[in-house]
Amino acid sequence: METEAGSINITEHRHDDKLRSYLCTVCHKQFAKKGHLNVHRRIHIREKPFVCTVCHKQFAKKGHLNVHKRIHIKEKPFVCTVCNKGFTQRDHLNIHSKRHTGGNSYSCDQCEKRFSRQDSLRSHMNIHTSKYKCTECGRCCRSSSALAEHRQSHSGEKPFECTVCSKRFATPRELVAHSRRHSGEKPYKCHVCERTFSRSADLHRHLSVHTEENLYKCSLCDRSFNEFSRLQRHEREVHGNRRPYVCHYCGKLFKTNTDLMHHVRIHTGAKPHSCRHCSERFTQHNHLKRHLLQSHNEGTWLTCYICQKNFSMSGDLKRHLVRHGVKSYICSQCPKQFCTVYELKCHQLVHSDYKQFCCGLCGKDFKYKRCVVQHFKRCSTNLTLVNV
Repeated sequence: METEAGSINITEHRHDDKLRSYLCTVCHKQFAKKGHLNVHRRIHIREKPFVCTVCHKQFAKKGHLNVHKRIHIKEKPFVCTVCNKGFTQRDHLNIHSKRHTGGNSYSCDQCEKRFSRQDSLRSHMNIHTSKYKCTECGRCCRSSSALAEHRQSHSGEKPFECTVCSKRFATPRELVAHSRRHSGEKPYKCHVCERTFSRSADLHRHLSVHTEENLYKCSLCDRSFNEFSRLQRHEREVHGNRRPYVCHYCGKLFKTNTDLMHHVRIHTGAKPHSCRHCSERFTQHNHLKRHLLQSHNEGTWLTCYICQKNFSMSGDLKRHLVRHGVKSYICSQCPKQFCTVYELKCHQLVHSDYKQFCCGLCGKDFKYKRCVVQHFKRCSTNLTLVNV
């Protein structure tokens, strides 16, 4: 017997002494029960009878709707036993678990980045093939949705507003990450040192500190990284010589726009980071984090296991730990030795005539930052007096 529903023909095989399956005449997929065939039929006619009462999203299956509802009620029944991160679906937990077990068996032949799933690798390859390329800046994205999200940075459209400080964002993901600064929520916890993070990506990068899964080593220093892109960024920002960003106040050059933005606040006095417990404001987020620890006992101190000294930032602890080791950086001009390549570079200015700092008011050059800061204060005061 054949029945017709809309434009879709379904061949129904009645049961006799032999087990007969139900066949979809569109894609020829077979089912053991008629009900399963009817549910499958909705794919072809695009019928979605189950509607979410909160956001009105539609689904073809009731089970999919039930899973979706967990997003609104924040129910995450599937929890990772390693880092305690919760998930709405078991499949998502299984994918996440591979991060801890090192099950990244799919490797990109262009940049050697590894993935736990083949479809993740396929999406990543779109970056190399420029399938989803921004016509404004040339950036390549992994998917059409990622490209659409990126394009909002050019349009200036920011439809998502923070209810606390009214700051606006281009995507809901950015708004959620920002909101955690106000709430102090850090749902991602390291199972080794119990340090908490506001973003899962930060926790993932932090875990490499304990597992030592840093596959990409810098050829110019002893740093190593768990992602090839982070090694490239390190080589460009630490060992590279290009400084395309110029401070129009004092003429100092910077390798990244972020460094320039932080520096300019010295001149403007801007303090965008405010404490939610008191009236204190800060120019940088790490200064606020240190204040919350010292004044309000909020957060987690990072302790040196050798001398028990406390630090608020992981970078400060790492730099401190180096001082307990060997001074492996030796000056080529004199016998002085240093713990870090940065200290060596600062020292080498003694033997050089290179002056990287320039006063933006009179054009005078300086070797050291402290000298141009002191000079700039005097120079700006003198100009004010002359103008009066």
